[in-house]
Amino acid sequence: MNGHKLISILGRKFPKRIADPYDYVGLMAGKIRSEINKILLCLDYDEEVHETAKVYKPDLILTHHPFIFGKQKEVFEEFPFKKALYDEVIKEGFCVYSMHTNFDTGKGGMNDALASALGLKNVYAPEEDPCMRIGCLASEMDVNDFAKYAKEKLKVNYGLLVNAGNNSIKKVGIIGGGGSRDYPVAIKEGCDIYISGDAPHHVRREVISTKFNYLDLPHEIEKIFIPTMKNNLFNIDSSLDILCVDHEIEPLVI
Repeated sequence: MNGHKLISILGRKFPKRIADPYDYVGLMAGKIRSEINKILLCLDYDEEVHETAKVYKPDLILTHHPFIFGKQKEVFEEFPFKKALYDEVIKEGFCVYSMHTNFDTGKGGMNDALASALGLKNVYAPEEDPCMRIGCLASEMDVNDFAKYAKEKLKVNYGLLVNAGNNSIKKVGIIGGGGSRDYPVAIKEGCDIYISGDAPHHVRREVISTKFNYLDLPHEIEKIFIPTMKNNLFNIDSSLDILCVDHEIEPLVI
């Protein structure tokens, strides 16, 4: 389909204006092609995915995490490997486009998909934090049982549970990725537990002090971006040829 039309439709559904102010979203490298038929989807574009792209030859590479997070000159100076990969992308004539926190926040995006995977009902985004999703389980669960359930439903191999709050879980708040600092909103909304990732030590201590529950699941739960974006693209044009590359590996628990 027409490349600019496709990007325009995605932009209306997940507009840049709803991305976090610190974020970098949109065109990362190359130019939008006049016709897009082949799309490669991945969470992060790196050297491994680039080798696949050279064989597949996509018209568009659509990533979740920004290919260049920051001002280009500064990123290239700090991370020479990123400059080398960028040069390879340009050499191959590829186009890399990233949809990050705008996809997290938008309706039908990342956090809606995570809430759905958990089977949450009556899901809503709190006014104070439109990226977060809050909903209720069909029936109450023991906090330890829920942690195992969430780990399985979100398809990761481990999690870190701070169980300082209610033993029974019914109302759940979630932000995929690194939203640990948003836990106070979940408390205000009456949640029994909050799920996110990348929680530093002081956040865990705060959660304990507030007598709340926090489940730290690895950032890799965001792999749900791939099938979710694929469905969004097929809803736009079911004839698109889409290659999904899921190569994210969680750290080894030892």
